[in-house]
Amino acid sequence: MKYRNVIPAVFMDRPNRFIAHVDINGCRETVHVKNTGRCRELLLPGAEVWLSGSENPARKTAWDLIAVRKSNGLLVNIDSQAPNVVVREWLETQGFDVIRPEYVYGHSRLDFMMERGNDRFLMEVKGCTLERDGIGYFPDAPTERGAKHLRELANAEGYKPVLTFVIQMDGITEVRGNRETDPAFCEALEDAKRAGVKIIFLPCHVEADELTFCRIQAEEKLKR
Repeated sequence: MKYRNVIPAVFMDRPNRFIAHVDINGCRETVHVKNTGRCRELLLPGAEVWLSGSENPARKTAWDLIAVRKSNGLLVNIDSQAPNVVVREWLETQGFDVIRPEYVYGHSRLDFMMERGNDRFLMEVKGCTLERDGIGYFPDAPTERGAKHLRELANAEGYKPVLTFVIQMDGITEVRGNRETDPAFCEALEDAKRAGVKIIFLPCHVEADELTFCRIQAEEKLKR
């Protein structure tokens, strides 16, 4: 996916989950943060960030904060809407007959339902922005909704259930449950694996104005 009208800035502070203050060429500006997670190891005073201009003139904030340079030099896309866009782009290369987003199943709205021949798939997508020592972790904040989605996948009947982690940074190929932050999600993740939910890691290449899916490990591809 490609962003329009992207400019660099310097992160200052984050008063709440939804907004941040940044420095744009010496001017203090309030911007929208496109990620309600904690991002504590990323959004540090003085960090280099990138903003995408909003196309809605009625909005209170003119810019969205979409990417940040981590202290170790890693460029991380933190746009929580980007993973679904990238997954849709990837799914369109996988030969599906039907790709339906925001599919209602059970008591949840899951990200995708796909059909290929006689096979039907249910997929939930999670974006990974947390990295430690070359490993991705999810979540970076407690998510009851995430655990609920895993339970729906684990109990799905008539579908092949899939959980896809979109890795929003370069060089990371594995995502693990972040037990210290959300043990309940990690337990649900283990239960889902035992129930046969396929786990896919989707590595991405990140530019300040772009997020692009990379290769998939062969053993984790969706099978025909």
